[in-house]
Amino acid sequence: MNAPRLPASGLEVPMQPILKSDKLASVCYDIRGPVLTRARQMEEEGQRVIKLNIGNPAPFGFTAPEEIIQDIIRNLPEASGYSDSKGLFSARKAVMHYTQEKRIRDVQLGDIIIGNGVSELIVMAMQALLNNGDEVLIPAPDYPLWTAAVSLSGGVPRHYICDEQARWLPDLDDIRRKISPSTRAIVIINPNNPTGALYPPEILKEIVEIARRHQLIVYADEIYDKVLYDGATHTSIASLADDVLFVTFNGLSKNYRAAGYRAGWMIVSGEKRHAQDYIEGLNILASMRLCANVPAQYGIQTALGGYQSINDLVAPGGRLARQRDLAHRLLAEIPGVSCVKPQAAMYLFPRLDPRLYPIADDQQFILDLLLEEKVLLVQGSGFNWPSPDHLRVVFLPHEDDLTEAISRIARFLERYRKRHAV
Repeated sequence: MNAPRLPASGLEVPMQPILKSDKLASVCYDIRGPVLTRARQMEEEGQRVIKLNIGNPAPFGFTAPEEIIQDIIRNLPEASGYSDSKGLFSARKAVMHYTQEKRIRDVQLGDIIIGNGVSELIVMAMQALLNNGDEVLIPAPDYPLWTAAVSLSGGVPRHYICDEQARWLPDLDDIRRKISPSTRAIVIINPNNPTGALYPPEILKEIVEIARRHQLIVYADEIYDKVLYDGATHTSIASLADDVLFVTFNGLSKNYRAAGYRAGWMIVSGEKRHAQDYIEGLNILASMRLCANVPAQYGIQTALGGYQSINDLVAPGGRLARQRDLAHRLLAEIPGVSCVKPQAAMYLFPRLDPRLYPIADDQQFILDLLLEEKVLLVQGSGFNWPSPDHLRVVFLPHEDDLTEAISRIARFLERYRKRHAV
């Protein structure tokens, strides 16, 4: 072991702490935060934790379709080298055809960038756009990577409220109030994580009009656009106008239960003529990371063009539909718990009545639940919800595990009510 370096005087110089970047001061991602760290410690001690914290389908038996797996295997000998920085021709061609199905007009191959999942592309899109102090409108609650990516890129996240009383649809007046001269873009997450809301065309058209009036970019996170229940249909906001710049994100992680493959895409559409400098920035960043992982790209064409097995899972009687219905019913039976039934995605975002559950610190609340009942959730503040009165519940586990987990939550909440009874 090397001794500390001594200065010419012969006196030992104390080691200085190595600090993280100041850019990370306002960046957090509580889905994989400190409570998860404690859960892992408990598992290492031999305790069984029921995890309802993360939308990772594979551990719950939702595996990628066999034809996607086989196509990737068959093409592995061709996947040893870099692809084009924007992605394989076949993958981008398949995405281009998908935009036609979604009625997004005038998308060319050059408008599509394949990424290592949507997460990488979100960060890339923010880094290419934002200067220090630029503002981006983001929903509350949100998928927290959006807030983190804006902050990490030097921007300022401004959260507009989604209204629980209106089935979690965006509050358009709140969006208008929060636009400033520094606002560059608005993010919509549709279908929404964590609420499961699905935005109707009339709301999307209003958001387009706001973007048009204030010359904002619309970033549309549509990763759950096939995970729809009760016959619902999804409208891509980029299909509603040609005179606004849209950047749409999607991938294999949820619709095709292939989260670990890290295969996503970003589509630039709409008013591209005045965005050439920004698009050049995206291309520079795509080139800097050389390319997305090539083996997974070989699964994109098969996924988009093949049998859509997600339809069986979300249909009445399908596994995801059954688990949604069960989880929603069990949560609604707990005193003081209310929950808008999700129309899409894999989550519920129940509210705990503050009169019965006076929670001051919702992260501590979640930690107490973990320690007492061995159930792992994520608190509402982890999704940038402003009040400590919501939780996100993932309904991916099998029905027996869901029933057991929610019964444990109910038991914990009963004790909590008694301790805090007024």
